[in-house]
This record gives sequence, C-alpha cells and structure tokens, in this order.
Amino acid sequence: MRGTVNFSMRTLSTTLLCSLLASTVLPAQDAGLIDRAKREGRVVLYTSLAPTESAPLAAAFEKKYGIKVELWRAASGKVVQRTITEAQGRRYAVDVVETNGPEMEMLTREKLLGPLSSPYLADLPANAIPAHRSWAPDRLNFFVVGYNTTKVKRAEIPATYERFVDPKWKGRIALEASDTEWMATLIKTWGDAKGMEYFRKLSAMRPDIRDGHVLLASLVAAGEVPVGLSMYASNIVPLMRKGAPIDFVPVQPVVARPQGIGVMKNAPHPNAGRLFTDYVLSPEGQKLFESMGRVPASTRVKSSLNNFPFTMIDPITVLDESMKWEKLWNGFFLKK
Repeated sequence: MRGTVNFSMRTLSTTLLCSLLASTVLPAQDAGLIDRAKREGRVVLYTSLAPTESAPLAAAFEKKYGIKVELWRAASGKVVQRTITEAQGRRYAVDVVETNGPEMEMLTREKLLGPLSSPYLADLPANAIPAHRSWAPDRLNFFVVGYNTTKVKRAEIPATYERFVDPKWKGRIALEASDTEWMATLIKTWGDAKGMEYFRKLSAMRPDIRDGHVLLASLVAAGEVPVGLSMYASNIVPLMRKGAPIDFVPVQPVVARPQGIGVMKNAPHPNAGRLFTDYVLSPEGQKLFESMGRVPASTRVKSSLNNFPFTMIDPITVLDESMKWEKLWNGFFLKK
C-alpha cells in the first residue's frame, strides 16, 4: 500500500486534506453507466455493515436510480466465506462486497475482485487505496476510548494510552476480545521496547475482555463497563445521538482501519455494481454514512468524527502478520 510503513505509520489530518481537495473537479461519470445499470435492474450486495445502516443505504440507492438492491448481511468472516465458497462452486451471485479492509484483501488474493474505477477515488486518502486497485475504502473504523458519562468525567480520561496502566484504572477498563490490529499498530507506532512494555503492564491490570464491539458499546452505555479502551467510534455515536450516557475521546494514537468496497470480477450485474460503488463513494453516499455515525472515508465530507490525526493500518500487513499478533494478544489477554 503506497504511503504506508508496516501498519501505516503515516498520520493524516483530514481537515488539511479536505482543504487541499476542495477545488478538485470530479471526473465525469461514464455517461452510459446509469442506462446500462438500469437495464440490469438489480444489484446484489454482501456486506458486514449493520442492518440499521445497510438497509437505509440500499433504500437511498434504490430511490435515486430505481435499481433494486438485494442485500445479504453477516459478520465479515462469513461474508468472505460465502463469497469464496460460491466462487469455488462457480455460482456467481454477488455483484458488490463491502466489509473490513483485511477481508477485502482476502478476496483480492483469491482473485475474485475486478479492477475498480470510480470518479470518486481521488477523494480518498491516498495511503488507504491499495496499489492493486481491486477495492477502495468507503468508511473508516476508529479505535477510540469510550466511557460512560455518569461513571467517568471527560476530564479524567488521560491524553495518552500509557496512563491507563495507573492502578486507579484497575477494574474500570475493558477491551474487545479480538483487537489484535489495535495492539499491533500501537506497538509499531511506539517501537517494540516501549510497546511491549506497555502491553505487559496493561495485561497485569487484567482488563475486562468482552466479545464484540457492539456488545462493548452497549455495556459502556449501560454503565456495566466504565471505560472501553478499544471501541469503535461508529458504535458509540449512534448511542450518543439517542441520548445514552456514553461519549468518546480520540486518545492518541488513534488507530483507523479502512472498510472497503469492491465489484466482483464475475459480477452478474457489473454495471449496477459499478454504479452502486460510485454512489457509496460519492459525497452523497459518504454524507449518508456520516449521518448514521459512520466515519466517511472521503476527504470531501467534513465531519467531527474524523477531524483529528489518525494512523491507518495496512490490511495487507494485517493478513501477513496475523498469526504473530494473535499469539501475542492471546498471551496477554486471553490466557486462562
């Protein structure tokens, strides 16, 4: 991935990028694409985006173009498994896949995605677009510190992760059970010596381990868990907007994982697939993501959800080093 080192040590300022790109004129969309897509009549989408967000996204596209979206939603691992299994059986049912960046890389390695072209690629952070251009980031997952506002005051939240190993936080912090990418990125950012020492100290704090980011957000909102160190901002914001006593702080370094979208090489409705992908990456689709509490990948969409520095992981490295970091994570936090 261009512009990245390992888990991508390059830190972005979204505000700066937005200002630099504000005057960029978008390339014209393929004039015949909409007509060809309408003749195909439908698009089949496999996604890990939550139903509360994927359904409105599909409805907005249908309303705009009159093209039916057939939606299948599951966890990212199941999305990949179904896509690969169908391809191996030469059953080409899906047009577009939208899920985690590392899982999109899995599909790329299976040679299942076609080359992606879109007039909106220029709006995306350059270091988040894979060199092979088989998929592109459409939203970002930020790892932030979430807290219950009735249990913890915002002023109490440390400015850095290192201060969470203070004994006063023992019994008050939690982690999500699978956040190896978050740990790996912090260690790579700080360097092995500092990073390993920090996670040894954090392990000694015996943080509460919860299986699932949605569950962790719910527990923090309910007050059962005062503070979550590795929470998705996108799980917190909808609860905040509903009035739940939960908020987050972008404790540095904020780790960002790209979520991606791509069109299948053997898509049965390739034009509808391209049009849907364009819609998701367009300012209109990206603003819809932002309205639902998702972090838009487009630098053209200004948002309080991404208006701070962040460090982007490299999905390719995530796959290549997954066993190393999972073993380390399990030793720190999942050992009996």
